[in-house]
Amino acid sequence: MTDINIRAGADIYEMIRDDGLSFDHVSKVVGPAVGPRWLLACGFDLALIKARVLGRQNPVTLAGSSAGALRFAAWIQPEPEKAYDRLIDSYISMNFTREDTPSSILEKITMVIDSYVENDALPFIIASKKYRMAITTARARHLASSENKIFQASALFAAGILNFISPSWLSLFFEPIVFYSGYMPPAFCRTNDYSGVSIPLNEANFKRALLASSAVPLAVSGVKNIYGAPTGTYRDGGLVDYHGNHNHVNDGIGVAILLHHQERLIPTWLDRYLKKRTLPEAWTRNLLVISPGNEFIEKLPGGRIPDRGDFKLFVDNPAERMKQWRKVVAASSILGEWFLECVESGKIRSVVRKL
Repeated sequence: MTDINIRAGADIYEMIRDDGLSFDHVSKVVGPAVGPRWLLACGFDLALIKARVLGRQNPVTLAGSSAGALRFAAWIQPEPEKAYDRLIDSYISMNFTREDTPSSILEKITMVIDSYVENDALPFIIASKKYRMAITTARARHLASSENKIFQASALFAAGILNFISPSWLSLFFEPIVFYSGYMPPAFCRTNDYSGVSIPLNEANFKRALLASSAVPLAVSGVKNIYGAPTGTYRDGGLVDYHGNHNHVNDGIGVAILLHHQERLIPTWLDRYLKKRTLPEAWTRNLLVISPGNEFIEKLPGGRIPDRGDFKLFVDNPAERMKQWRKVVAASSILGEWFLECVESGKIRSVVRKL
C-alpha cells in the first residue's frame, strides 16, 4: 500500500524481512512531540489498544513528550478506549482566542488533561503491569525559566545559536527530566547518553508532569516545582526530545515502534530548521517507523496534516478547524487497520524498508 511507509533500523530490518514482526517483540512505543499532528496517530493508537496485542508477555515502555505523552496517558488507563476518545474530543474542542495569554492557555490544557485522566485512575496508571510510562519534560535554566517573553525569547535565540554550533550547548538552557512509572527508570535513562534526571511518577505529580511536557515555550506558561523533582520551571518535552531523542536501543531488548507524521526524525525542537541534524544512527537500530505516504496526506482536508498554526488560522472560525480535525481522525483509522493486517498477515516482510 503506497499510502503508508514502514522503515526499520539496522538491527531489526533483516529479522522482519525473514520472519515478520511479532507484537510480543515490541518493548517500547515512542510518542514524538508533534502538536496537533498527533491526531494522525489516533487510528493507529486505537487499533493497537482495541487489539490488545502489546504487553502480553512483558511490560511495554510508553516513552513520550508533549503530544506523545498525552496519547500514552490514555493508553495506560483502566478503560483506554474511552479515555482516548475523551482526549480526542477535549483536545479538538479546545479553543484559543486573541485575548488568551500563556497562563490562560495553560489552564485550558489543564482542562484537557482533567477531562480524560481521572484522579481515581491514577493508582491504576502508576501500578500498571502492562505498560510503563516515561514522560519527558525540559527543566528551564536561567533566562529560559522566565515568564517574561523578552527574556524567554532571548534565551531561546541564544539556545538556538549555540545548539547550531553543538547540541551539547543546549544543556545550558534545558535539562531533560523524565518522569517514569515502574520499579526503575526506563533503560534509556540508565546510560551515559542520558544527561538528565529521572523521577518516579506518583499520584501527586502525574498530571503536573503531563502538563509540563505540553507547555510550549512563549505560548504557554511553564509549570513550577513539580512534586518530587528538582525545583524550577518545567517546559515542553520537545525542547529536549522532539522525535524520540533517546537511546531506545541501549538495552538490546525488543523493537521500538514510532508512528510519525513524516519520515525525518528531528532530535530537538531547536533542530527543526537544521536539515542535516537527525538522531544518531546507533539510536535507531531497533526503531520501526510508520509514517503516511504522500497519497494519504493529499486526501486529508486541505491536503495537509493539522498543525499548531491552525489555532491562529481558524481563530475566527474554530468550528471549521474542529470539523477538519475530526475528518483527519476518521481518516487515520486506516493507518492502524492496515498496520495490524500487515503484521498479522506477514505482508510487512515485503513492504518494510531500511531506516
